[in-house]
Amino acid sequence: VEKLQRVCLRNPVKIEASTKYSTANTLKQQYRFVPAKHKDCYLVYILTEMVGSTSMVFTRTCDATQLLAFFLRNLGLKAIPINGHMNQGHAVVDGVILWHLTPLFEFVDVVSRGLDIPEVDMVINYDIPSNPKDYIHRVGRTARAGRSGVAISLVNQHELEWHIQIENLIGKKLLEYPAQEQKVLLLEKRVSEAKRLAVTKMKATGGKNKLWSDSEEEEDAETYFGLNRRPSKRFRRK
Repeated sequence: VEKLQRVCLRNPVKIEASTKYSTANTLKQQYRFVPAKHKDCYLVYILTEMVGSTSMVFTRTCDATQLLAFFLRNLGLKAIPINGHMNQGHAVVDGVILWHLTPLFEFVDVVSRGLDIPEVDMVINYDIPSNPKDYIHRVGRTARAGRSGVAISLVNQHELEWHIQIENLIGKKLLEYPAQEQKVLLLEKRVSEAKRLAVTKMKATGGKNKLWSDSEEEEDAETYFGLNRRPSKRFRRK
């Protein structure tokens, strides 16, 4: 090939296409190494530090999504779980401004690529994806159309290899999230109690067979996502 270039081309220029996966330039990507036992404390710390922001929290399983919803509600945060136990026709949501309903959302991998949600301020990887390409899809939910956004990954001791694979894929080192560890650990007692109550409630409601803990909240969420045929008054267009 090089011989043909010299014979046939005058002043050839070699251009190599990058094999790296890119993320938005306006996206601030951070990580925090956390012990697995303190991951929930760091999650609550970040959410309270970013109060008022529209957030997506990605989990690895449907059950983890629901458990976190119960857990965060026990701490006074409104959280709506969206996961794969919803009917297939409900998995895709287009052009919905979710922060009109609640400032915090949790999602699971099974629907992460089927949701198009504008104006998301922050994405949190509560569980690091084992496939680094899924990281690109997750963090792509924020920093859209020139807007800024933040993506924070909570990396425990069992997920370090996946974190390294992500950095290799995007071709950059992530910045460390500057959490104040002393403040984080002060949350431990409240977090432990909230988690205990969440586990108890999840068992009482039949786990994944019941996705919502409050009937009114279920109605609001389903209406907002367009799952109800007739909207309730609070969401009905005037």
